[in-house]
Amino acid sequence: MELAYIPSPSRGVLYLGPIPLRGYAFCIIIGVFIAVWLGNRRWVARGGQSGTVADIAVWAVPFGLVGGRLYHVITDYELYFSPGRDWVDAFKVWQGGLGIWGAIALGALGAWIGARRRGIPMPAYADAVAPGIALAQAMGRWGNWFNQELYGRETHLPWALHITSSEGGRVPGYYHPTFLYESLWCIGVAFLVMWADRRFKLGHGRAFALYVAAYCVGRGWIEYMRVDDAHHILGLRLNDWTALIVFLLAVTYMIVSCRLRPGREETVEPLAADGPTDGPVASGGSTEGAETDTGAGKPAASEPKAEPADEPKPKAPAEEPESATKKS
Repeated sequence: MELAYIPSPSRGVLYLGPIPLRGYAFCIIIGVFIAVWLGNRRWVARGGQSGTVADIAVWAVPFGLVGGRLYHVITDYELYFSPGRDWVDAFKVWQGGLGIWGAIALGALGAWIGARRRGIPMPAYADAVAPGIALAQAMGRWGNWFNQELYGRETHLPWALHITSSEGGRVPGYYHPTFLYESLWCIGVAFLVMWADRRFKLGHGRAFALYVAAYCVGRGWIEYMRVDDAHHILGLRLNDWTALIVFLLAVTYMIVSCRLRPGREETVEPLAADGPTDGPVASGGSTEGAETDTGAGKPAASEPKAEPADEPKPKAPAEEPESATKKS
């Protein structure tokens, strides 16, 4: 008899009248809010303006969702395009299936577009939102719990996940809760990045690269435990190879970035052209209209008006000699 286990929900969707409320979608939405909230706090702490992270997230989140779905559909195409499958299911994101690799790649593209529109350096923005992305992943993994998917090998540990559904080829039983392992790992990654960023003043994208590298380490051993169908290359699951390649790229970026651009950005967001300026005008900015101690730039009304020069008065006509004016 099992003394303890993690129960699975009886269903992953509740209905509010005709409106379905899906646990998977709620986990993603909550994760996005966490990422934006924490990213905004970190961005403001680095000298940025409040609200900028949310503005750029309007671009990054939709791109990320599309990218995550594309990666999943491409790497598991047989689930949607093999005989007997309905290709329309490829659009049913609420049923699960978002690849983090595609989500980060295309989400970064969306963030780059948003950052470029605001004149913001993309590496600085990525550093600010990196821990929040890790926490969003931690929250999003609980969507797999609602869908009873992406679990590991069979186990009888006290924290085993009890799978009760038999849909999609599932076999009810007790399995490693890999969704929980990854969720806890992502929380650890978030705290690691925040600590390292505070301790070493990471800049120019290095905090984001640390997040990517640390996540790949955990994803490697967690992926190895999973038993869901996946493509294998030389005995390793495709996602293991992806994690290895991305890890090497992230570490390489950190090393090269440290040598080429040490330190941290001094300015992460330019002031808005029509925004208030409480301090002196920045170097290189326009000084038109600025007041100085010498009085330059003051309104003309405050300056004494110069008296106009006396205009020459018309000369009176010369008097004629008396003899000429008298009648004879």
